[in-house]
Amino acid sequence: MSRAKILQPDLVLGDVVIHLTPSLIQKYNLKGLVLDVDETLIPWNEKQLSSELINWVNDVRPIVDLWLVSNNLSENRIRSIASRLDLPFIFGAAKPSRRKLRQAVEAMNHPIEQIAMVGDRLFTDVLVGNRLGMFTIFVEPMVSSQDKLISLRNFEVWLSQKLGVSVYKT
Repeated sequence: MSRAKILQPDLVLGDVVIHLTPSLIQKYNLKGLVLDVDETLIPWNEKQLSSELINWVNDVRPIVDLWLVSNNLSENRIRSIASRLDLPFIFGAAKPSRRKLRQAVEAMNHPIEQIAMVGDRLFTDVLVGNRLGMFTIFVEPMVSSQDKLISLRNFEVWLSQKLGVSVYKT
């Protein structure tokens, strides 16, 4: 697999995760979503889940299985978020390592190509999803433009584009 292909998302949402609609999920015949947590669902420095996110989870839960898989090492943080959303979770996933992500995929018991890895980072979320043969969805982060993580993400996007990856809304 080429460097560009391994980083190329199958779907560039061009917006935050709550704009991943049930109709889009059904259009791509997805049966499961593995969701990154920090910056994908909630800014890394916040503890409160937005009502929009809670409503989105409740809207998509009837049509797709959901798992949280985070690189965050704080079990308390990820457990708290997962508990409020009533979702199973894995913390300290070390993405782009496939080992822990594979646990969530196997627990869903769907064909791997019908499970999407949803995240805001190309070099962790998209890379690991593509390495496993999952459908990959690249979303915009839930951060302020002042956040230092935006600079790292912007660098990843720039570098990926130099390698031939398209990160424009599809």
